[in-house]
Amino acid sequence: MTDSAPHLLVVDDHREIRDLLARYLTKHDYRVSVADSAMAARRVLETSRIDLVVLDLMLPKEDGLSLCRSLRAKSDVPIIMLTAMAEDTDRVVGLEMGADDYVTKPFNPRELLARIKAVLRRTHSLPPQPERPAARRLRFDRWTFDVARRELVGEDGVAVPLSTGEFLLLGVFLRHPGMVLTRDQLLDLTRGRDAAPFDRSIDNQVSRLRKKIERDPRRPQLIKTHWGGGYSFTAEPVETA
Repeated sequence: MTDSAPHLLVVDDHREIRDLLARYLTKHDYRVSVADSAMAARRVLETSRIDLVVLDLMLPKEDGLSLCRSLRAKSDVPIIMLTAMAEDTDRVVGLEMGADDYVTKPFNPRELLARIKAVLRRTHSLPPQPERPAARRLRFDRWTFDVARRELVGEDGVAVPLSTGEFLLLGVFLRHPGMVLTRDQLLDLTRGRDAAPFDRSIDNQVSRLRKKIERDPRRPQLIKTHWGGGYSFTAEPVETA
């Protein structure tokens, strides 16, 4: 195994599962680190470059959803959730928090391996993000996007509320100005994929976002549609104090 092999972090409070996955994934040419809590996972993430996190939903003290939300706020590292809950609502919550995929316990390690390969393949195909400073406030057109406060403020100083989906989508557009992004790429960059049920969600989010930022949503100038291709953001954001 070389240092170029993908480095995975397995976060689970059950030692048997951690050890099983570490052995299995190492056997399949991955480098593997393990953690038994959110705190331990953060220590690993601070000291190592991790390519993908396998994250158990049920952790002591701070649960997996909280850690997922925290990671997604400052990192694009792919996350696969492990959950013992079979209800659709629990899986959807994990995806909306920013997870890229999920596996329901009990699971076959082969299934997890296949999902890890798929997520890594998908995320590696995404366009590279421009080397921009981690701006907290970005100005575009007649708007100011306040990342820390999760607000969109107009020239009149009035804040326009954004849903979580709209906030994530606008953030993606501002990080990739002028780039045509397919629906699949937008799904990956915002909330991850869960197959067909989410495929139309990007179109709906774009429509709602246009109603809030476009001068005339029927003739959008900021978010352009590329038929058969996806969407692009035409404005060039500028960092502001």
